[in-house]
Amino acid sequence: MSLANASWSRRRFVQMGTASALAAGINPSLEAAAAPTGKPTMIGVPFEKRNPRIAIIGVGGRGTSLLVNLIAADAQIVAICDVVQEKAEHAAGLVEKDGRKRPDLYTAGPHDFETMLKRSDIDLVIAATPWTWHAPMALFAMNHGKDVAIEVPGVLTLEDCWNIVNTSESTRKHCIMLENCCYGYNETLILRMTHQGRFGDLLYGEGAYRHDLREELFSNAGEGLWRRDEHTKRNGNLYPSHGLGPVANYMGINRGDRFGYLVSMSSPERGFDAYRKDHLQPNDPRMAERYVCGDMNTSLIKTANGLTITVKHCVSLPNPYSRINMIAGTKGIFEDYPPRIYFDGDKDEAYGSLDQYKEYAHPLWQRMGEVAKKAGGHGGMDYLMLYRLLQCVREGLPPDMDVYDAAAWSSVGPLSVSSVARDSAHIDFPDFTRGGWKSRTASAIATQA
Repeated sequence: MSLANASWSRRRFVQMGTASALAAGINPSLEAAAAPTGKPTMIGVPFEKRNPRIAIIGVGGRGTSLLVNLIAADAQIVAICDVVQEKAEHAAGLVEKDGRKRPDLYTAGPHDFETMLKRSDIDLVIAATPWTWHAPMALFAMNHGKDVAIEVPGVLTLEDCWNIVNTSESTRKHCIMLENCCYGYNETLILRMTHQGRFGDLLYGEGAYRHDLREELFSNAGEGLWRRDEHTKRNGNLYPSHGLGPVANYMGINRGDRFGYLVSMSSPERGFDAYRKDHLQPNDPRMAERYVCGDMNTSLIKTANGLTITVKHCVSLPNPYSRINMIAGTKGIFEDYPPRIYFDGDKDEAYGSLDQYKEYAHPLWQRMGEVAKKAGGHGGMDYLMLYRLLQCVREGLPPDMDVYDAAAWSSVGPLSVSSVARDSAHIDFPDFTRGGWKSRTASAIATQA
């Protein structure tokens, strides 16, 4: 039931996240087991073909950015939900400014999304909220007949990973993760090169999220209201999919291979303590917070086929932005930040420029790249991600990345926490596809033209 008090703050909304999950029957245990649904797989299942009527939950900074790109992609926005009335009003104004019908607003507290999602005229839900709300919102959406796209890092526990898989299979509704980095220019170009054999047999990849977020996470607005709190609860890789998603696609994870096991280790925590000492007053309540997440987490993954992946996470130290984005095989290697590439036989054993391989540019970038750059959103990748999502729904295609990818990529978070807590113990990944990965072919994003 929706709360009647419309004055709930965003901070209170965040605090309700865990309680909401428990109320929805979501156990945050890391040791959850699969509960077979008895339903057919969602592998290869297309969206119902239609021009989707979209509802958005959460129009803070990230949600508003997605809304702008959806408007640019000519999407139908029928409803918007946010606990802050002013943010919802601003978002609705953006839709109206584009000459479209004003979407209905839902701002009566943290559960008003439930009222919105009971409507029969919504096809697709986009959730751009604090992380703890992704799972309950996704489950509610699917159980009420909607496809759903959740922001990264997807869901936070193994229980939630299985919940989204089982619910997707039971309801026959899609649950996907909005991993925009899979749609970057370099990432999609290298994806096509890997799937055309240019790197030979793939052996090793590396991804990361190295981003100095100290100022943002200590702000009194936006993600500063909730994201820093995650560092007081868990010690592991809190945000794996930006670096991992593209590498998983290069390697065909869940498509002929899968994640096998993981070991993870974290450095000591020093960065946030040093930052607040230099920037906060001694009586600031944030001085009493205890951060448990190490500044640098390094997680190592071995796949079922023996390939290896390194995934790093660091947001509390002064380092330049990097997702590393590296893939290596028997014929060559690519490393990003800055982009550089080398193939067996190249002169002087020196890296060369990626510019000489523009013929591998992905069709999405060839066709829509200039539009994407003008629309904005991380250099255009956000627009292309949403454009492609809309294309899949409008043409009745399977999603590029599905609920099994969302679960596998999300599971790195809780598995890394478990491994760190057990002195970097070997932790097995669940097989969310229940064996379906063995006979599956490459992701549509690698082959679509």
